[in-house]
Amino acid sequence: MKVIRSPKEFQHRMRLLRRRGSSIGFVPTMGALHEGHLRLVRRACAENDTVVVSIFVNPTQFGPGEDYKKYPRRMRDDLKKLRREKVDYVFEPTASAMVPKKSSHPVRWETSREFHRLAGVLCGKYRPGHFRGVAAIVAKLFYLAQPHRVYFGAKDYQQTAIVRRLISDLDLDIAFRLVPTVREGDGLAMSSRNAYLSPAERARALSLSRVLFVLRREIRAGRRGIAVLRQDAISTLRRRVDRLQYLEIVDAETLRPVSRRGRKCVALAACYVGQTRLIDNVIIPG
Repeated sequence: MKVIRSPKEFQHRMRLLRRRGSSIGFVPTMGALHEGHLRLVRRACAENDTVVVSIFVNPTQFGPGEDYKKYPRRMRDDLKKLRREKVDYVFEPTASAMVPKKSSHPVRWETSREFHRLAGVLCGKYRPGHFRGVAAIVAKLFYLAQPHRVYFGAKDYQQTAIVRRLISDLDLDIAFRLVPTVREGDGLAMSSRNAYLSPAERARALSLSRVLFVLRREIRAGRRGIAVLRQDAISTLRRRVDRLQYLEIVDAETLRPVSRRGRKCVALAACYVGQTRLIDNVIIPG
């Protein structure tokens, strides 16, 4: 496994691989790798000749007062895990090399109307500028890696919807792979931020997934309207967490709120348990 820190060297290596006919699977991460990330890596290994993982804690997607400085960084441990999975390349750039300058920005998709529609709701409503930072860095990573396939976890569902649309709107020749959320045995969605939770907070955090599981079951049963079910879920969750930012049921592609069951939809929620912000979602088939 080779670790590359220079964007130019990384891009050169990826171009050589493509010229040689090697298929490239790419897994972008912010490190502090857990089983959810490794599930993406294994899927990439099964479908590609070469597997590349990036580790970059993107400063442009953190807002003022968020946890950029304390975000877990475990590079030595991450590299051990990736070697065990037989990853071929790890791209670990510095912030100064990656944060795009106006004069060198490869694309400006995050200024488009479609981006603002997808990014201005749900998490984007509470984290202004977050998805602009995500889109800018993801676009640059795609530009450098030129992968055949990319792998994202469903836990960050809004992010996956934005990245899928970015690929479509820019006519990028990249296949998007959505990998189901990986959960702990008790149902808590795996996240690097779970490490912030005290034992008591972690026990309360389970209410997030449990409320969403019940909501999914009730929507699929169809005995009550979606609006009523949503309000019941909100009331239940508010009693169990410290602060609920949102709980919405939206179309799986457009992220627009739905009022009745039809097309595939997603129930998403964001809340605080203690000082830790948690997100989760469940996908509900049409």
